Amino acid sequence: MLTPARTANTLDCMEVHLTPDLQAKLDQLATETGRVKDELVQDAMAGFFEELSAVREMLDGRFDDIKSGRVEVLDGEEIFAQFRQKSQERRASRS
Repeated sequence: MLTPARTANTLDCMEVHLTPDLQAKLDQLATETGRVKDELVQDAMAGFFEELSAVREMLDGRFDDIKSGRVEVLDGEEIFAQFRQKSQERRASRS
């Protein structure tokens, strides 16, 4: 019989492994700013999650626009072909 998993409401400590390059950047920033490395990492993660949330909201809105028909989906290859054609026409008209 399996026992139910326990979940914690808070995470008191987490170990993060950085590449040597990132560790050097973190060390340098901590030295330059006089801030504790843990605080810098927490700030970076908080900013990352805020940005990720904003991007997710924007994408959800775009998908809703597509589903509702408010916006038209364009084929990227067709658009690039149109740009190339316009560019060639402009070059030809200059000659």
